[in-house]
Amino acid sequence: MNPLLPRNFFTPDAEARVMPDGRLYLYGSNDISGSKEYCSKEYRVFSTEDPKLEEWRDHGISFRNTVEEPGIQAHPDTLLFAPDAIYCDGKYYLYICGSNEFEWVAEADKPEGPFEKARPVVGADGTGIDPAVFIDDDGQAYYFWGQFRLKGAKLNKDMTTLDMSSLNEEVLTEMEHGFHEGASIRKRGSKYYMVYTDVSRGKATCMSYAMADSPLGPYQRGGVIVDNVYCDPSSWNNHGSIGEFNGQWYVFYHRSTQNGVTCRRVCAEPIFFNEDGTIDEVPMTSQGAGDPVDAFAEIDAAIACRMKGNIYIVPYGEEDNEILTNCGGGNWIEDWAEYRYIDFAGGASAWKLTAKGEGSVSVMADSRKIGSITVNSEEFAEFSGVLTATVEGIKPVWLLFEGKGMDVDSFIFFR
Repeated sequence: MNPLLPRNFFTPDAEARVMPDGRLYLYGSNDISGSKEYCSKEYRVFSTEDPKLEEWRDHGISFRNTVEEPGIQAHPDTLLFAPDAIYCDGKYYLYICGSNEFEWVAEADKPEGPFEKARPVVGADGTGIDPAVFIDDDGQAYYFWGQFRLKGAKLNKDMTTLDMSSLNEEVLTEMEHGFHEGASIRKRGSKYYMVYTDVSRGKATCMSYAMADSPLGPYQRGGVIVDNVYCDPSSWNNHGSIGEFNGQWYVFYHRSTQNGVTCRRVCAEPIFFNEDGTIDEVPMTSQGAGDPVDAFAEIDAAIACRMKGNIYIVPYGEEDNEILTNCGGGNWIEDWAEYRYIDFAGGASAWKLTAKGEGSVSVMADSRKIGSITVNSEEFAEFSGVLTATVEGIKPVWLLFEGKGMDVDSFIFFR
């Protein structure tokens, strides 16, 4: 189910790594709900062995850079941006960047940290953000970093200094590849895949890829893997990685929420490769790596994968609880929330909403409106209605809003 982690965790920029213990680890930034700043001054690590990516272990804080714990001695109390991590010769290395373009590395004896002994990445420090690290089959390590123009070079055996004689200052560029930031590199077969934040559709909402026959390029532009447009009215960027786990490849990306650019959560979708190595674009979904959502169990309205108009997800009531709000009213053409995918099995003929406000909420499937419920209550209440057509099988579903404004907590279908 998306998002992957419990609702109190905002983990954008996720690098997904299968470590020697066989578990899948997530290394990402750490947003703070309500903050106006991107990221924070600490990292957390999560891991799973669940093939559906539903059960995660929170390993806690892996690195801090606060006044009390200045992990980056030269830049204490500075925001920590997107990291990357890798295993090499018995050590785990966490590559760190920050708001004033420092590039540092820390190490640990365990994949979850704590990471210590932080020092500059010599050759990259002070010249960019968003590190990406890769070790090829022959043991040679590579390091990539930068915004608007991606730089790359070989890493020396110390995993700390760069071989500047190998430097490529234009691995990717904005003009040729749409490169904005957030590079991540993986290898599949004999091909190298550079995944990155792409601005080619007008905003930095796309995660795209380029392919090469060697780590430092040249890279030929591929296409978009996932676009998080409409995940939230205030969404601006996307950042993540691809990775294989239990024989399936996934794209890990983030979606904004709570009508803010900084409340970003990690999500995942299965991806598929064509015979020529290209990757098909996948839509954002509510189900993520798991099974389709059961139509006949209560559906949390806040798992909407796309929203348009005046609709977004907001906290409500108890900790970690959220609702879908249609704060400004509007009409159903402009104001909708999408759920992919819902499993109606042999068919549904009625439905129910838990909602408040004033207006109507319609449901659409099979490219047509199949039911509508009028909502008129100052407090959350249950409202029921029949479907004008029976819906069967696995379908994308839309809730369409029209009126003065409504909040939806959940909905459910009946046979």
